[in-house]
Amino acid sequence: MGTYLFQAIYTPEGAKGLTRDGGSKRRASVDSAIKGLGGKLECFYYAFGDVDAIVIAELPDHESATALALAINQSGGASVKTTVLMTVNDVDKAAKKAVKYTPPGG
Repeated sequence: MGTYLFQAIYTPEGAKGLTRDGGSKRRASVDSAIKGLGGKLECFYYAFGDVDAIVIAELPDHESATALALAINQSGGASVKTTVLMTVNDVDKAAKKAVKYTPPGG
């Protein structure tokens, strides 16, 4: 399972739906979609500023995360940006990998 951060920005139509149906219904819908992909919703927050909603979820693979993002983006109610999150252990493993790399001009 991988962990993903989804940052959603509501369209005017999405904001109307949120106002009409409330935040709990949106959270339940997202939770259901994630569970349907074999994942788990870790947290769901609404936010002020550039982003309207923040979701952190565990999903089986990148394809599942992409499928969720595509479904949200094509719905017309929100656009979503997806970020793959890594654990400290993941970074420790990466730091130990030998990489042969020559920088530009090197």
